[in-house]
Amino acid sequence: MGDLNIPAAPAIPGTTHLHSGKVRDLYRIDVGEHAGRLLMVASDRISAYDYVLESTIPDKGEILTRMSLWWFEQLGVENHVISIEVPDAVRGRAVICESLDMFPVECVARGYLTGSGLVDYQATGAVCGVELPAGLIDASRLPEPIFTPAAKAAVGDHDENVSFDAVVSVVGSEVAEALRTATLDIYGRAEELARQRGIILADTKFEFGARADGTIVLADEVLTPDSSRFWPAAEWEPGKVQASYDKQIVRNWLTSPASGWDKASGEAPPLLPEDVIALTRAKYVEAYETLTGLRF
Repeated sequence: MGDLNIPAAPAIPGTTHLHSGKVRDLYRIDVGEHAGRLLMVASDRISAYDYVLESTIPDKGEILTRMSLWWFEQLGVENHVISIEVPDAVRGRAVICESLDMFPVECVARGYLTGSGLVDYQATGAVCGVELPAGLIDASRLPEPIFTPAAKAAVGDHDENVSFDAVVSVVGSEVAEALRTATLDIYGRAEELARQRGIILADTKFEFGARADGTIVLADEVLTPDSSRFWPAAEWEPGKVQASYDKQIVRNWLTSPASGWDKASGEAPPLLPEDVIALTRAKYVEAYETLTGLRF
């Protein structure tokens, strides 16, 4: 596990800071019409190899927030967003949302085989207990999308792929079925929408919570380059590493001789060079503009 070194969240008048993750800061609103609700703020922080880097990516928090809001609108499913009328200090990169009872499961949908799914498949012929055909390679399109949940890890640890039965043992069979159905349904709609815009949505993860009446609600951020693998469809070629709209540029630089950093050293990564920061920002902007058709 890396030394996350998450910077202290800034104080926001009228709120209480509750938690900081790799990218987001969560506050409880204490005053006004939204008292008791949550304020979720997306920072410009970027993480890689279980470290939060000292360098930030300008506008990343705003791009992620706009992208999530656009997707919530397209999907038309129950979600946690109540308002975007947020304090000026975080305007554009925060939302006011419901306080839900969150399920301790990362709900992952995969339409293509890559990443930890590929590693599982190469070892066992299956991903999270879902048997797959023989002969698949990196970036193969799966016969149909699969639900491959992960157990939520502490911040800084890796989420661990688990079987559907493991989800049942945590949340019960009825909720587990509902989470699987919702995950695959939303992935299917988002994958089709992205494809129409020339982007492959290889995989993505969702988080869900429950209201007091038991209604299951889509929460957190959705379908951004932080939680999804987006590939340019025109360049898709199974068997090789795909071009992608995400922080792969950062990972590549950190593991290159240019960075001088040894991943196994236990030391925090160095500052990113300006050109790597600019390229990464450009990738996030490109993903947003290509998907939404809007200018950033």
